Amino acid sequence: MRSGSAANLLEIAKAKQLGLPELAAPADNQPDARKIALGRKLFFDRRLSRNKTMSCAMCHIPEQGFTNNELARPIGSEGRGLKRNAPTILNVAYYQRLFVDLREFSLEQQVWSPLLASNEMNNPSIGYVIETILNARDYAGLFQQAFGGPVTMRSVGEALAQYERTLISGDSRFDRWLYANESLALSNSETLGYQLFTGKGGCSSCHLIQKDHALFTDQQAHNTGIGYWDSMLRTSREVAVQLAPGVAANIDQTRIASVGGAKANDVGRYEVTLNPSDRWKYRTPGLRNVALTAPYMHNGELLTLEAVVDFYNRGGIPNESLSPLLKPLGLVDKERAALVNFLKSLTGSNVKILVSDAFAVPIGDPDAVSVAH
Repeated sequence: MRSGSAANLLEIAKAKQLGLPELAAPADNQPDARKIALGRKLFFDRRLSRNKTMSCAMCHIPEQGFTNNELARPIGSEGRGLKRNAPTILNVAYYQRLFVDLREFSLEQQVWSPLLASNEMNNPSIGYVIETILNARDYAGLFQQAFGGPVTMRSVGEALAQYERTLISGDSRFDRWLYANESLALSNSETLGYQLFTGKGGCSSCHLIQKDHALFTDQQAHNTGIGYWDSMLRTSREVAVQLAPGVAANIDQTRIASVGGAKANDVGRYEVTLNPSDRWKYRTPGLRNVALTAPYMHNGELLTLEAVVDFYNRGGIPNESLSPLLKPLGLVDKERAALVNFLKSLTGSNVKILVSDAFAVPIGDPDAVSVAH
């Protein structure tokens, strides 16, 4: 049985971390210890899914970089497949838009999408979630203490957002090298990788590095071609299916279709805007802690950082809406390895603290519900 130690999450939310900008929370949902504790409890509570088996943490697994290293795309309620990779929520507080199609702009609002999605936590309504919380004895009085009122759609969203805004992680070796002038914090290969990242590789055109901080994202959506390939060019009739942790087998798609539904097509930002120029555009992810958050891309198609670098070295996959920023890079083996090494230097210094704190949270006991639905 895993165990951990609770961290002072309020202190983490308020502290300035090297390499990160000041964290701006909404004026009406400023960091508060009681609200953070309540959101943390909700995040790990399996009772918040319709069949009481899934929590937010089952797709955003703390020890796997708050994503899911074992699956390209997570499995939701009752085995239903999702069409997109589970993004890490480390440093999610800094995103201006949420989801890879940029359809949401507030953590307080975003949390309701997975709670209600039929292939995720599968709750039939907002009221159903609220009633579940009201019927759980261990939540008695907690919302009143934190928010001064009863459980509501707004307070559930605000509590979960409060916890997610504590999952910030900077002070990487890269930050100490660039922003604290510690010249020995990076190896020669990692330094070369930084030069390639900001120069020949062109990575920093989208994964921005500022003078006093770096979020490694332009907060925009781009077409790299991988969504186009997935929708239009994929020819393999086999897909990898996980049989157990770390164990997978290739199974013919027709056999899978005989017992389940096919993966839904995904045209990215277009699904939100209906603008043809937005086809297969997906949000630029931040790259902090990227060494912890495989697999990569919006659909989890690329399993390693080496594969990601190779993909961009080829210039992505040509299509009529391909980002003009992409082109073949001509990186040799030493340069590709240096880029990977640089990316591995972006791991924050407090990730283990955040994971240990997560291990200290109860997962939600179905027996603590006093009234069955």
